[in-house]
Amino acid sequence: MSEFDFCPWMFADNATQDERDAQLAYQRALAGLRSAGDRSFVSPLAAIHQAELAVGADSYIAAHVYLTGEVQLGDHTSLNPYAVVRGPVRLGSGVRIGAHASLVGFNHSTDVDAPIHTQPIVAEGIVVGDDVWIGSNAIILDGVTIGEHSIIGAGAVVTKDVPAWSVMVGNPARRVRDRRDQTRTGGLTSKLADFAAQARDQAPQVLDRYRTGDTFTDQPGAAPTVRAVCDAIEIADLLLNAPPPQADRDELVGRLAALQDPATGLIPELGETGRPSLDSGSAYHVLSVGYALDLLGARLPHPVQAVRMDPSRLLAELDRLPWAQQAWSAGDWVDILATGLHWNRRLFDAQEPTETLFGWLLTRQDAFTGLWGSPSAQEGWRQPVNGYYRLTRGTFAQFGLPVPRPEQTIDTVLAHARDGRFFADGRGTACDVLDVIHPLWLCGRQTDHRRAEVQAWARDRLAATLPRWQPGAGFAFSPAPTTGAEHLPGLQGTEMWLAIVWLLADVLGESGALGYRPRGVHRPEPA
Repeated sequence: MSEFDFCPWMFADNATQDERDAQLAYQRALAGLRSAGDRSFVSPLAAIHQAELAVGADSYIAAHVYLTGEVQLGDHTSLNPYAVVRGPVRLGSGVRIGAHASLVGFNHSTDVDAPIHTQPIVAEGIVVGDDVWIGSNAIILDGVTIGEHSIIGAGAVVTKDVPAWSVMVGNPARRVRDRRDQTRTGGLTSKLADFAAQARDQAPQVLDRYRTGDTFTDQPGAAPTVRAVCDAIEIADLLLNAPPPQADRDELVGRLAALQDPATGLIPELGETGRPSLDSGSAYHVLSVGYALDLLGARLPHPVQAVRMDPSRLLAELDRLPWAQQAWSAGDWVDILATGLHWNRRLFDAQEPTETLFGWLLTRQDAFTGLWGSPSAQEGWRQPVNGYYRLTRGTFAQFGLPVPRPEQTIDTVLAHARDGRFFADGRGTACDVLDVIHPLWLCGRQTDHRRAEVQAWARDRLAATLPRWQPGAGFAFSPAPTTGAEHLPGLQGTEMWLAIVWLLADVLGESGALGYRPRGVHRPEPA
């Protein structure tokens, strides 16, 4: 026994090298510990049994914690002495669990026709958002989701979902106030809440605008596309927590599922002839259709056969991508490939090997810039930065793995964010802004490197973005004051900017004010 078992927050700063080595050895030998981030600590006095445990960086588990089942701790998250956590339980980053608190992610059935001891176990699991404090002796029951930035008072018994920013007390727990109440007037929190309320109220009208016959188009009068239908589904899920009210859920599922080519597993564009390939423009539908079906509670009907290749062929394909001149396109190809592998593993229990893909990425990343690809005189860092977003979205982010060299990446992305050709005077398409903020957000989950500069950029972008919402129409893909379809509001621009607003707000610790969280292509959690 040591002081760290009961005061584990002291480990990172006070442990000797021998104590650090002993902790690493213990973590490696601990059955059920699947991953542990840097500077994490797991007390040998904790009771960890039949567990599948993942511990983020700078997180700790104190003495006499009782832990079973599937449990995931984000970064800077702690379980204090005598806490009980029985999975499935997912804890976000910056979460504090007080001593003797209990989070039990399962329950017994209560069929009156059978004795209690024979009742089957049911499990919905518990989800705790980022920046949450759960006080000592609190109890969180199965099926509960606790919104980010909330406080659960000591001894509270939480039986229902908790909105973000809540202060909860009592048995059963009740919401006594919103943590933002003292700062709601005139601040960023109130602006975000007002924006989200406006978008939510107008969501049916926005979707009506792009409804044509029995389908959706990106803009009024445009030809129907597969992407437009998927964007409508994503927007409805974000703002209405439901399918688009203009369409029948089962009809949408049937239509999207029927588009998939059984031979390749890819989804061609409407009217596209010939067999689709990973190099075709419609290959992006592996993302958009796959996640649209997921949001509707459905799934792709066929495996994505096009992504299945032996290691030698995969290495050849990766090597032939245009990393030097068109890293954006190269990252797009990797994103589609990795997403196909993800669907095969998740939906069809396929043992898709990813070692070759991640091995190639880890050995080809530029050690000084953190990116893949090189800048050019014509576009500066635009191609590598935008390619980085697509590549890491489909691989490291989607599979829940830490990105390598986050500090170097932040340095390069911030340099690109200062490029006036793309961001001066309010410029910045949805792609350009998304492809900056997502890498900064993703790397920022692992490091505080240059956080003040990242937050300053995010604050400026939010100030420029929120007023661009057009009532009843949504967002234009590009805010630049020029002519053309991309500068008119549409479904793609609306879907992307809603996700961008969430990422910008989350970097500032304010995403809870929006009351929505992306669950599709731009989801913040691993898929």
